[in-house]
Amino acid sequence: MASGKSEKEKEEEIPLMTDDGPQPFQEQGHSRTPVWYNYLGIFVRLLAILLIGSYLYREFMNKGWSILRWSSKHINDPGDQYLLGVGKADITGPVVEINMMGYADPKQVGTGLRQRLYSRAFIVGNMNHPEDRFVYLVLDTQSGDTAVRYGVLNALKELGPEYALYGHQNIALTGTHSHAGPGGWLNYLLPQITSKGFDHQGFQAIINGTVESIRRAHESLQPGRLSFGKTKVQGANINRSLFAYLANPQDERARYNISTEDDGSVEKDLTLLKFFGISDNKTLGVLTWFPTHGTSLLGNNTLIAGDNKGVAAYLFEQSVRNENPDFVAGFSQANVGDTSPNVLGAWCEDGSGQMCSFENSTCSDGRSQACHARGPFFRAPDNGASSCFEVGRRQFEAARTLYDSLDSSEATAIQGSSVKSFHTFHDMSNFTFILPNGSEARTCPAALGYSFAAGTSDGPGAFDFTQHSGNENTTSPVWKVVSHLLKDPSPEQRACHWPKPVLLDVGEMTTPYEWTPNIVDVQVFRVGQLFIIVSPGEASTMAGRRWKEAVADDVLADISSPIVVLGGPANSYTHYITTEEEYSIQRYEGASTLYGPHTLAAYINITLQYLPYLYDDASSPPRGGEELLPPDNSNISLSFITGVVMDGKSLLKNFGDVIKDVDVVYNRDNENVVRAVFVGANPRNNLRSGGTYAAVEKLRDGSELNILRSRYSQHRLGNRRRELSKYRAEQIRWENSAREWRRKWENVVEEQDRKEKEKWGKSWEEVWTEKREELEEAEMDVLPLEAFVWNSPSETEEIWDTVRTDEDWSLVYNWRRTSEILGMSEVEIVWELESWADPGVYRIRYYGNAKSITSNVKSFEGVSGRFILQ
Repeated sequence: MASGKSEKEKEEEIPLMTDDGPQPFQEQGHSRTPVWYNYLGIFVRLLAILLIGSYLYREFMNKGWSILRWSSKHINDPGDQYLLGVGKADITGPVVEINMMGYADPKQVGTGLRQRLYSRAFIVGNMNHPEDRFVYLVLDTQSGDTAVRYGVLNALKELGPEYALYGHQNIALTGTHSHAGPGGWLNYLLPQITSKGFDHQGFQAIINGTVESIRRAHESLQPGRLSFGKTKVQGANINRSLFAYLANPQDERARYNISTEDDGSVEKDLTLLKFFGISDNKTLGVLTWFPTHGTSLLGNNTLIAGDNKGVAAYLFEQSVRNENPDFVAGFSQANVGDTSPNVLGAWCEDGSGQMCSFENSTCSDGRSQACHARGPFFRAPDNGASSCFEVGRRQFEAARTLYDSLDSSEATAIQGSSVKSFHTFHDMSNFTFILPNGSEARTCPAALGYSFAAGTSDGPGAFDFTQHSGNENTTSPVWKVVSHLLKDPSPEQRACHWPKPVLLDVGEMTTPYEWTPNIVDVQVFRVGQLFIIVSPGEASTMAGRRWKEAVADDVLADISSPIVVLGGPANSYTHYITTEEEYSIQRYEGASTLYGPHTLAAYINITLQYLPYLYDDASSPPRGGEELLPPDNSNISLSFITGVVMDGKSLLKNFGDVIKDVDVVYNRDNENVVRAVFVGANPRNNLRSGGTYAAVEKLRDGSELNILRSRYSQHRLGNRRRELSKYRAEQIRWENSAREWRRKWENVVEEQDRKEKEKWGKSWEEVWTEKREELEEAEMDVLPLEAFVWNSPSETEEIWDTVRTDEDWSLVYNWRRTSEILGMSEVEIVWELESWADPGVYRIRYYGNAKSITSNVKSFEGVSGRFILQ
């Protein structure tokens, strides 16, 4: 039935969809919204969506991708971005004929290289203010040093204006405190005495490598994030002066006594700072702090190495090499002063089987010389190398486990844009200040006590000096005379240092130049909530705790959860820093605390004076104390170190010729080392910085040959197998004399065929055919006869891969002089076989440089014979 309405009227009744549902058009007589107005609304909505989407996209690209790369912890709390860079470079100095730095033993002179030494640089900068940055350096040296620091700063200036950002205020030069590096590079006279003065070659090697590490870190700068974690390391340190540690207040010690394994006498915490690069989308490196002395390698070791910290860094970098070949792992010292890596304690090596005296580390004769600390593998006759590797491995494994866990809830993100630093030079010879209890205190000109000469159980001293009980009444009168002849301390100096009996008044001895520093570096870095105290001396366990606690308490008003670490010894070596209680005991560490009983309190006082300059809203600190610049003695230091005159060889030999070759076959199950001896030259002719003196090379096709040999042995062909193996070995020997090889090999084959016919009544081919049929019947894999004939390819067809160099712990370079008059020497290269080494064909290569009588230095190489590893 028709509705009676026109089409237009029906159309007007069609409902309009709105947010409230279908609505009829307005009744006639009301205004109607124009069509263009509706389109304008749609356009405005689309524009708003576009703008909001664009903003969200930019934020996601700036932050979202980097956040997604991190774990769930970092997604929730990624921390702030910083400019981050890492770098590493070789600082290995002369490895022979130079006294080693650490034990102060003139007889400990380098004879080779176990592991190259490195500088590792870590740069942290402010993204918004790139001029605010700092460089934390970890060197495989005994300590930082004033002269080296000057040399580094001067060399950085020569790199160009972009390196003007780096100076005294933001460079920390720390050492791992290895006692296995070459000496002769320190600024002051006292440590130069045992090294026969100053060695410019080693000094320059440290500067060049350190600057190169900074350059590489600078050029790698990119936006990144920092995360922080902490873990325990067991079995890597003990307190070697527990008698002195126990003099600290009992209630203070109780705060750190957690368990039997962690009784607080040393810090077991390893702290790790992880550098993550956003641009590269990978971790750039790690910087760790853990206290244990670099004395795993003992005083009778004469091979240059980075000690246990060098091992830990090496193992960590090797573990991530496939992911990032430029990864840098820094294992810095912490409050190391009274720690020892020789965790089995101090024992009398006099046949008594007794431990050393608890109070003064002496044995039954009342002397300290027989008292030696024991590492984990002290029975190994390797001068501490096995113990050193083990203590390094324990640090590495703890650090690596922590590193992996930082992708989980264990991580603490470093937050806050602040990147700040301060540095000041301070004269400690007569500094008067107020202690927290309101009393006045002062420091003294540097001096060393009698117990300093006694050494420690890690490295006992000489003569009749003892720890704790050493003074002029308990030692020979000769030492009193010597002390007075060098510099008789004044009554004021004696009173200032009391209860230390002064043996060497080194701070007041300036002839021919300063014996030890009185002007010291005080420095602190800050990034976000992390504060790094840069200590110029070896702070004891409790001294380091008090220093860190003072800094943390001072910044609590501005930072709710500050993280404070302490690194050193840095910048200028100032020996030890003990608590006042430990100082009163006068063991080695207290006797080596240079500036008197209030040394620690003075360092804390100066640190807190400058700490406000690290607050968020603080202005840049003044270049404090630069009117007190310490002296640079590098160009005036005495040196009685002779250079290389010439290298000689016998008339029938050339440099690099093999004197004693490798064996032909080595079995990893019952053989430990591969050795080769070459006609050598003095390695001081060329330090080969960034290179190597030795290498192990592997024939790339060797693995296939060994597979064939392995399968062949499975066929159990009786005596023939042993005979054939013998002739293969003969082939390798002959191959080392290329002119003779082919003729001899042909003779051997011909002779073998003759013997086979005599023995079997048939040729080898006929014997093989019969064995082949037997094997086929037994359904065993059959190899062609040609598989067992070693046809030597030409050198141009061979590819040798370098699998070990002298940066590796397992490859040892030994040098020995065979004639002083003729300048002749030998080099022995030892490869300590490792479980990773695949079966195959290997050889050893030696790189050397010989100096002629006319001072011309020429490079050469030597190559051992091939050998099979199975």
